[in-house]
Amino acid sequence: MDSNHSHCHSHPHAHGHGEAANIRLAFFLNLGFAALEVAGGLWTNSLAILSDAVHDLGDSLSLGLAWFLDRYSRRDPDRRFSYGYRRFSLLGSFVNTIVLLVGSLLVISRAIPRLLEPEHSNPRGMAVFALMGILINGVAVLRLRGSKSLNARAIAWHLLEDVLGWSAVLVVAIILLFADVPILDPILSVLIAVYVLYNVIQNMRQTVSLFLQGVPWDVDIKEIEGEIAGVEHVKAIHHTHVWSLDGEHHILTTHVMIDVSATKDQALHVKQDIKRRLQRYEFAHLTIEIEYGEADCAMA
Repeated sequence: MDSNHSHCHSHPHAHGHGEAANIRLAFFLNLGFAALEVAGGLWTNSLAILSDAVHDLGDSLSLGLAWFLDRYSRRDPDRRFSYGYRRFSLLGSFVNTIVLLVGSLLVISRAIPRLLEPEHSNPRGMAVFALMGILINGVAVLRLRGSKSLNARAIAWHLLEDVLGWSAVLVVAIILLFADVPILDPILSVLIAVYVLYNVIQNMRQTVSLFLQGVPWDVDIKEIEGEIAGVEHVKAIHHTHVWSLDGEHHILTTHVMIDVSATKDQALHVKQDIKRRLQRYEFAHLTIEIEYGEADCAMA
């Protein structure tokens, strides 16, 4: 490694492997419960449960894709992808977000006719399946709670949508046991779908921003340049760029100008001090180019 260029890597794996296991669990729970819902929908004569079965089958497909892409994203860097394959996890997040967006719009389109012509169903059967849905999807949501990658967070929203949906079914089922108010089902469906849509759009904005190599929302470039400017012998900072591989593993590159008369030892001290100050940001890749005066910048 020469004195003008510094490049370091960080590869936290344990957290990632636990996340992959949680995605796998969510996939199998969703797939198994979707099959059970088909039988339950026929038994209770509930179009809502049958519709949710179709929704969960779609969820299972997107979860399977997310699981595959999450595993694929952990491959080591090679000649084709020098930064590794982590951005494939972003692709999983984007596909999941689109599926959830379409699913929410379908729920709204299905609920509107029911507002005009409410349908009756078996409230006791609905309550049983609602409790099972809350339990199964709730376990998966808790396992993915606190995940940092956008892929896992998109999946968590998938599952939270199901928990909210089943909670609404349970409330409606309990009310229908005592009163004939079938219009409550479509009203709650619309409210839940709108709430989920809002959060899905927020997640999509972040995903698209990262695809376009926008600065991650948890990084402040001015703050970072302020940290670097406080290092002894640093005269100026420019061409500071921060982007993210997957919303969790960030990349930083920067040009740091020091005095023309600085020694090699002083240049090494500057790089070491910058790395120490930026350690708390946990950058996956950190590249620092040291320049001796303005004329030394290759990008000038």
